[in-house]
Amino acid sequence: MVAAFHLRRRRFQLTRSCTRWRHSHKRRILLTCGRRFRGGSRMGERRGRSGLRVGREEMVFEPPVNKWQSAFRDGLLEAGVTPYNGFTYEHIVGTKFGGTIFDRDGHRHTAANLLEYANPNMIVVYLHASVHKILFTIKGNQRPKAYGVIFLDANGVSYKAELATQDSTMSEVILSAGAIASPQLLMLSGVGPAAHLAAYRVNPVIVDQPMVGQGMGDNPMNPVFIPSPEPVEVSLVQAVGITKFGSYIEGGSALSLSISLTRSFFDGVLNLLKKTKLPTQSISKFFKSLDLTLNVTTKAGVIIQKVNGPLSRGHLELRNTNPDDNPSVTFNYFKDPEDLNKCVEGLSTIIKVIDSKGYSKYKYPLASARGLLNLILALPTNLRPRHITSTFDLEQYCIDTVMTIYHYHGGCQVGKVVDNNYKVLGVDALRIIDGSTFLKSPGTNPQATIMMLGRYMGQKILRERMAFRGKEEET
Repeated sequence: MVAAFHLRRRRFQLTRSCTRWRHSHKRRILLTCGRRFRGGSRMGERRGRSGLRVGREEMVFEPPVNKWQSAFRDGLLEAGVTPYNGFTYEHIVGTKFGGTIFDRDGHRHTAANLLEYANPNMIVVYLHASVHKILFTIKGNQRPKAYGVIFLDANGVSYKAELATQDSTMSEVILSAGAIASPQLLMLSGVGPAAHLAAYRVNPVIVDQPMVGQGMGDNPMNPVFIPSPEPVEVSLVQAVGITKFGSYIEGGSALSLSISLTRSFFDGVLNLLKKTKLPTQSISKFFKSLDLTLNVTTKAGVIIQKVNGPLSRGHLELRNTNPDDNPSVTFNYFKDPEDLNKCVEGLSTIIKVIDSKGYSKYKYPLASARGLLNLILALPTNLRPRHITSTFDLEQYCIDTVMTIYHYHGGCQVGKVVDNNYKVLGVDALRIIDGSTFLKSPGTNPQATIMMLGRYMGQKILRERMAFRGKEEET
């Protein structure tokens, strides 16, 4: 997403024929017009209430606590993830229930719900628009200055969106494309490591910025699948264990799986059961009873551990100059030994939860926790080779079964690519406000923090504009 204040839009030119448009969620853009965001049709009834409070009321709800989540909570407490903190938005050590973006009717609420509070005369939203380049002006010895973007619509037609008042110090482009696309788009626009950009013939190189694409991080996640002899409710992460050693233990139940994933998942489990002859006949019978021609809501729970931080870091590089293609990203999972230690302790805690009295109702009696971990080794959860030592060595198990939880971040970090006001170093009129600026992933889920960052920076920018206009009026 790219936002630009004081925009003027005009037809640019057809830059390439596009018979098949490929949607890229990471570059869906919001091009904003006008001096500031103001209240929309519902703002009057919200007057006097903070944006944070409105955001919570519109998007975040206290989840109903049903049987599986209650059992998972009890298991966490038995496993030593204490104290019990009840329902809270606070990130504190212990077991708690957090907020959910699903309301009581099961409807999902997103940041798009906040658009109803915007003034439609002050904001223009373009959907199915893919930004391909940020445009800069270079005048003499002055610093390069962003003045607009080039984007393509769903038909492949190219447009140029420019800042309407380019001479104003308050006009700027805001890049919010995420940890993968923000550094990629900077590089494609000429801001990045000069040698790397030259290798891909990115011309001109606007700023030699070697830290663009560096500091990439992704929190390692390892799942355990637990078939249940009892019916379970459909639930996403509600109860969570925030441990003292730096691992977050989370769980969901009755997950809905696609046909292809369901078939490969259950075929892998059944094959493992045949090979190992584990005492899990009831589980095997359960899998065989499923109609794999349909999307399946599994009668099972999934418990995961997520390593906080992480300390391990990688990098992002271009593979080509096509903005619609993903760049090459290396996260270096478990490169730092401390991340691996946290994973081992997290899995050890999951084993205690599975074997706890509080969770026992939702586990087949003959299924051991270690046996359930080994089921994951037979599944195509990633492209890594499996090692026989994974069946008894939790360190190797962590390495072999690691997955993403999609909380990747970095690439445009504060102090390296942007300053403390999220302005890109070395250029003017360009900010980056998204997860690419993070030094680590905040909390059990970074969604709320990212939204609060957007709210905070929006308010700060408005205050800066008001102060600037006040000075102009004085002169």
